[in-house]
Amino acid sequence: MPGPLDGRVALVAGATRGAGRGIAVELGAAGATVYATGRSTRAHRSEYDRPETIEDTADLVTAAGGQGIAVPTDHLEPSAVQALVDRIAAEQDRLDVLVNDIWGAENLFAWDRPVWEHDLDNGLRLLRLAVETHAITSHFALPLVLRRPGGLVVEVTDGTADYNRDAYRVSFFYDLAKTAVLRMGFALGHELGPRGATAVALTPGWLRSEIMLDHHGVTEETWRDALDRTPHFAISETPRYVGRAVAALAADPDVARWNGRSLSSGGLAQEYGFTDLDGSRPDAWRYLLEVQDAGKPADVTGYR
Repeated sequence: MPGPLDGRVALVAGATRGAGRGIAVELGAAGATVYATGRSTRAHRSEYDRPETIEDTADLVTAAGGQGIAVPTDHLEPSAVQALVDRIAAEQDRLDVLVNDIWGAENLFAWDRPVWEHDLDNGLRLLRLAVETHAITSHFALPLVLRRPGGLVVEVTDGTADYNRDAYRVSFFYDLAKTAVLRMGFALGHELGPRGATAVALTPGWLRSEIMLDHHGVTEETWRDALDRTPHFAISETPRYVGRAVAALAADPDVARWNGRSLSSGGLAQEYGFTDLDGSRPDAWRYLLEVQDAGKPADVTGYR
């Protein structure tokens, strides 16, 4: 049976692992052709030096029912991004969904270290990876998105606009990067809306990415074993949950109602009715504000 995104073409920039991989797979499950980009391939690892590759992501997209196409791309290199977009235009003559999920800075920020004590080179590299890459990709890809009406651009960040407005996020550089991406969704909404496309900023909740699972010394099958040490991890979600949020947005004929908005996987689950892989609907940002940040004991009752 054809999926709701059958015939649609998506670019997930930063699809090697985590949210990017979850988004790519769920777009594929809805029938889309998905170009998965990143710097970690079977032939070469990025400085993360992790085993996940964009070829693996593309295979997962195809196995889910779509067509996955892996294209090694460093999104800090304008010529590489231009070549990527030229290839998509030549092969598909369209780009319906652009997901800017590029990050690559997990090892570059220091928790709760003020800017004058933070490694400056690492901080500036973080900003380049988290902000400059998104701008470069949008610059080259948006003309192709605008070739047909109804295009969707998703800027993936960490935290909603409401939450990040009042919460200090980790460090000066991390806070700045994630807030900048939120603002990108807002600014692109103003530029794309009058031209027939939609842009949003989207955050997952507490993501059980490959890196997060490794940090807690668990797997997706055993993640609850981490609750003894980190009780609030009970609100966490798989990367496929935010993937289902993007797929729901892309399939919504009235998606323009969200233009310029800050959205979350949990909030969109309530709107569109999708669930995480276990059938639950974690609402992480409401939980973090009302339970974790309020100093209450971990209890996800009513939040998933």
